[in-house]
Amino acid sequence: MSSVSAGFRLVKAGWVLVREGVVAALPGDQLSGLPKLGWRVATMFTRRRALKEQRSDRLAHAVARLGPSYVKLGQFLATRPDVVGNDIALELALLQDKMPTFPKAAAQAAVEASLGRTIGDLYHDFGDAVAAASIAQVHPADVDYPDGRRQVAVKVIRPGVRRRFNQDLESYFLAARLQEKYIPSSRRLRPVQVTETLAQTTRIEMDLRLEGAALSELGENTKTDPGFRVPAVDWERTGRDVLTMEWVDGIKMNDIAALAAAGHDLRAIATNLIQSFLRHTLRDGFFHADMHPGNLFVEANGTIVAVDLGISGRLGKKERRFLAEILYGFITRNYLRVAEVHFEAGYVPARHDVAAFAQAIRAIGEPIHGQPAETISMAKLLTLLFEVTELFDMQTRPELVLLQKTMVVVEGVARTLDPAFNMWKTAEPVVGDWIRDNLGPRGLLTDARDGLYAVTALARQMPEFAKRTERLSREIDHMAENGLRFDAETAQAIGKAEARHTRSGRLALWVIALTLIYIAWKVF
Repeated sequence: MSSVSAGFRLVKAGWVLVREGVVAALPGDQLSGLPKLGWRVATMFTRRRALKEQRSDRLAHAVARLGPSYVKLGQFLATRPDVVGNDIALELALLQDKMPTFPKAAAQAAVEASLGRTIGDLYHDFGDAVAAASIAQVHPADVDYPDGRRQVAVKVIRPGVRRRFNQDLESYFLAARLQEKYIPSSRRLRPVQVTETLAQTTRIEMDLRLEGAALSELGENTKTDPGFRVPAVDWERTGRDVLTMEWVDGIKMNDIAALAAAGHDLRAIATNLIQSFLRHTLRDGFFHADMHPGNLFVEANGTIVAVDLGISGRLGKKERRFLAEILYGFITRNYLRVAEVHFEAGYVPARHDVAAFAQAIRAIGEPIHGQPAETISMAKLLTLLFEVTELFDMQTRPELVLLQKTMVVVEGVARTLDPAFNMWKTAEPVVGDWIRDNLGPRGLLTDARDGLYAVTALARQMPEFAKRTERLSREIDHMAENGLRFDAETAQAIGKAEARHTRSGRLALWVIALTLIYIAWKVF
């Protein structure tokens, strides 16, 4: 029945987009055939109020009605006015820090239930909410520490938000499976695996203990970095539903006028932001993956303080090397090396020609050179890259999806600070240093040391490997003589799976029929 309910939620989401005029706002005149007919029908069912509104207002209302998952999507799009347009970006930006708050009493009850102590025992004073987002809200409080009383920020999970996210994720999985089944060209994007990555990051974001751990790790990684830090965590007052951390006094990065009035160098802040992000990604393999301007503060001395680390990303050494060489190849216009890296990493099938792929990469890279910085768009570059890699059968790498999304967001934030910001020129010092340290002589020594450790570890496991090989050989001989047999539990599981598959077809027909009845009831 979960598939049926997920189907109804997808239908409901589509109905909201239709009623709020989002579908009608699309350029339907450029469509033809069945898609154009669908656009015309959607326009007929649009609310009259929505037809009088701007496109940005329609989208903002629809996102707010659809709930936390869609608000997160809106927050991402709000940082890219060159993608969605300035009007939509400005409207969606209101979703970042102006969500409705839930009662202070509910927040206090959640804190006490999570920590097993009373509010009076935990805090000297617990104030009203000062910021509310889709997943949690923040309250100021005072704590009496041994060295004196200090102000802290207390982040509390919204009541019922886990259940709502789980329901939305079911719908996303259903949509991803349908997409893979009925749209073969989308299979290279691995929509189901991308949704699994989204589900995992969401589960992590819902446990504030894990956010505290991420803040602690990023704090250790950046303790000697100039101009960047994260707030310290109070572990005594942190649990699954509550996170207590250092209070940050600074100006939010989305308040450009206040930053300028305080005398900050906006260009320097933009450069510091990009270079800090690249250092975290390449040097540490661990980065803040939700760096929209509402999560970034600038202190009086110009230091950037990043908060809300509910979503973080990790890259292994192979992925970091791939990223660094790709970026450096675009920066230095070494397109053949960019193509070779794709093949060496196994991202493009070996049956394709490296030179032909390098030519396609050149078609992407050349337009970004010799142009004014303000005309270079990372969004356009990524779009072209996806189109080219599809021609060469490159499948989406789930481990890079979060990184790609975050790079686009961070560049969008930097561009709001400096409209003439050049991502590539700013990235060159950090990427170049990493290339020299990790792919030069020092990197070869490190690789040799790691290889020696791997060989030693393999030698230690050889006796166990020999035992497993002998056991496997006996099993294969047994199957050759007696055939492949399933135990009772496996046979029963196969039968249940077949039964579910048969039922799912009938349930799909019922969903379609009930959906039509629902729409007719709503309209008439």
